[in-house]
Amino acid sequence: MYDKDLPDAPRSETRPDTPRADLLEAQLAALFEVSRILSRSLQLREILCTMLQTLHERGSLYLGMVSLLDEESGDLLISALHDDDAAPFEKVRYHRGEGVIGHILETNREWLLERVSDEPRFLDKLGMFNRDLPFIGVPIRIGDGPAAGVLAIQPPVRDEHLRQRARFAEMVANLIGQAVLLARSVEAERRALREERDALRRHVKGTHGFDSIIGHTQRIRVVFEQVRQVAKWNTTVLVRGESGTGKELIANAIHYNSPRAQSTFVKLNCAALPDNLLESELFGHEKGAFTGAVNQRKGRFEQADGGTLFLDEIGEISPAFQAKLLRVLQEGEFERVGGSRTMKVDVRVIAATNRNLEQEVKAGEFREDLYYRLNVMPIVMPALRERIEDVPELAQFLVAKIAKQQGRELTITDSALRVLMRYDWPGNVRELENCMERAAVMSECGIIDRDVIDLTGLDVGNLSEPRAGLSSAAGSGAGGADNAIDFDDPDIDERERVIAALEQAGWVQAKAARLLNMTPRQIAYRIQTMNIKVKQF
Repeated sequence: MYDKDLPDAPRSETRPDTPRADLLEAQLAALFEVSRILSRSLQLREILCTMLQTLHERGSLYLGMVSLLDEESGDLLISALHDDDAAPFEKVRYHRGEGVIGHILETNREWLLERVSDEPRFLDKLGMFNRDLPFIGVPIRIGDGPAAGVLAIQPPVRDEHLRQRARFAEMVANLIGQAVLLARSVEAERRALREERDALRRHVKGTHGFDSIIGHTQRIRVVFEQVRQVAKWNTTVLVRGESGTGKELIANAIHYNSPRAQSTFVKLNCAALPDNLLESELFGHEKGAFTGAVNQRKGRFEQADGGTLFLDEIGEISPAFQAKLLRVLQEGEFERVGGSRTMKVDVRVIAATNRNLEQEVKAGEFREDLYYRLNVMPIVMPALRERIEDVPELAQFLVAKIAKQQGRELTITDSALRVLMRYDWPGNVRELENCMERAAVMSECGIIDRDVIDLTGLDVGNLSEPRAGLSSAAGSGAGGADNAIDFDDPDIDERERVIAALEQAGWVQAKAARLLNMTPRQIAYRIQTMNIKVKQF
């Protein structure tokens, strides 16, 4: 076993002295090579094995072994060795203080042996060391701290240069310590980045998942089911609906619940750019393609390769550009502006529009072939007035979101929800969000009630008549259950009770007084002291 490792060294106990100058020169050359090896890669096991090979060939130190401390168990685990015939080392470990190797770790001091067989505590668990030759074991330190590992080396002969060889081994161990520190620091940063990436992915998926789309009405449930089904495949999707209905939320939900969720999600508003800029933005351009093109630039299709591209306001593009877009949707191929090389990409396209594309096709303003290419899987977002029962839940969700942004507690009362449900919301969810944000700003105490809603500028004076079931929907959104509010409910404060009675009585004070078993004078007193703004119809 040892003859191949010690090719020219006799196994005798004595040998003519190696000239000191030659040994120093060889060690200096080996040290330079070791420093180069340890600095050229972060694959720790790989560079340690290469380093031990260099010590064997050029440093006159054979049968090397590097053991590093396992921070979880506190044991020494063998990380690299130079002996092809040694037993498998993956499961071999030395406990702290166990044998010579464990003692070096514990004491953080070197240990030199003139002959291995002279030390009864020497444990050769791998059966690799020659028991008739010397042994050098030095701690691997990281800075001035305790030992982080052990470098074990066996010289090829017994001579008077054992101390000099040990000094050389210490230099090598210091270089190993620096390499270990760098590798562990980089690995820690990588681990932190992976954890941050995974946390961000979970956050993004949670933010843009189905939970971010609020609603329980039948119309919105149909949309949810369509999104769940289409997210599994690469089908082109056309999201349709009025402005402010949440078309971009649907696109987010489709991407982040699809097999492409780990890839890029790129967005572009087609209405925001003229044709010449839109072409460069989507397809990219080569350097010098036009004035100002000082560098090559990737377009949105290239950026979204392997992922999803969301094209908002697709109905706004001109007929001339529609033909260029049709080709990339059909073939997945395009050329950058000013370039001749055909690029091929794998992109899932989700488009959105609030325009009547069928009418524009008939009028010749939108290409029929592009319409059919986009309209593979249409998803129609209902207007908020078509799912008015979702208003209380949407309002409470938005109030909680705004409260988090403002860093304070915000609540919305039943009376405010009933007012919101009697409005038609021409601006849909976007208008509702703006209204809630204004209400939060106007609410000094953090309670958004009917009076605060009045201050937002919402045209509550021209509200529509209450729809069937609106009271129950508002109640279910805020804790109620019946069409008529329970005036004996202990959870309702006095002011809310008076406002609810007035609303139920059409703001006729005499009728409201009878609902509350009060006299008209009593309810008039409460209206005055509670600063309730009486509505005139």
